Amino acid sequence: MKTNYEIRYASHPQDAKNYDTARLRKEFLIETIFADNEVNLVYSMIDRMIVGGAKPAGESLPLEAIDPLKAPHFLHRRELGIYNVGKGTGFVKVGGTCYELNYKEALYLGAGDRDVVFESKDAKNPAKFYFNSLVAHQTFPDKKITKEDAFRVELGSMEGSNHRNINRMIVNQVLPTCQLQMGMTELAPGSVWNTMPAHTHSRRMEAYFYFEVPEEEAVCHFMGEPAETRHIWMKGDQAVLSPDWSIHSAAATSNYTFIWGMGGENLDYDDQDFFKKTDLK
Repeated sequence: MKTNYEIRYASHPQDAKNYDTARLRKEFLIETIFADNEVNLVYSMIDRMIVGGAKPAGESLPLEAIDPLKAPHFLHRRELGIYNVGKGTGFVKVGGTCYELNYKEALYLGAGDRDVVFESKDAKNPAKFYFNSLVAHQTFPDKKITKEDAFRVELGSMEGSNHRNINRMIVNQVLPTCQLQMGMTELAPGSVWNTMPAHTHSRRMEAYFYFEVPEEEAVCHFMGEPAETRHIWMKGDQAVLSPDWSIHSAAATSNYTFIWGMGGENLDYDDQDFFKKTDLK
């Protein structure tokens, strides 16, 4: 078992204008989320979100309190949202409670000093746990959330290449949280665009995790200020950080699914500043 982590610092939009492709990828792209029997974490100074993944392939993987947290437990002052994005069944053991998570099921864990351990039911068909964590000022109850529990919205159209179902799962319409919001958007076959028209929300940051991307296909993630956009080409099982000043949208060479996680000033999902497609540059 191994825990890896790195720290990412916030970037000023004026500075980001000068980043080349390599620097954009270094600052915002998270290329390695999953590796057998490893926990991989990125501690971002953008609202202090932690983005990570755990893939237990025959071992139990504890979620350790990495040194930057200066805490006895990972959840000491943090809340956590977890999705199983592996086809195999997984278990999240929290203190004396064990939660079983199947594919695309989620778990919210409130702040509090207890151990968190990830396990797979079958080492040959392991679970893959993707998670976001944010600082929490209050403890709310733990809760498992399925797609049936979600606040579901169908948007877009086939004509617009963006027919999609938005499953709001860790949001205040479903359960109380401090600042974490997470959901899963599934694009229909033939659709490739997400989150269009593009928007920012200056009171929150966001992280996107792309999966169900066929191995031979790719996702082009768009970011940057509306009049100064940039792009990052991504593969499946990769994540990208989106600062509050940046748009976050994507098109791919196939349909796909992505998990969005947000944190910051408020819990109003619709607090977004939209931009006309014709105004993007």
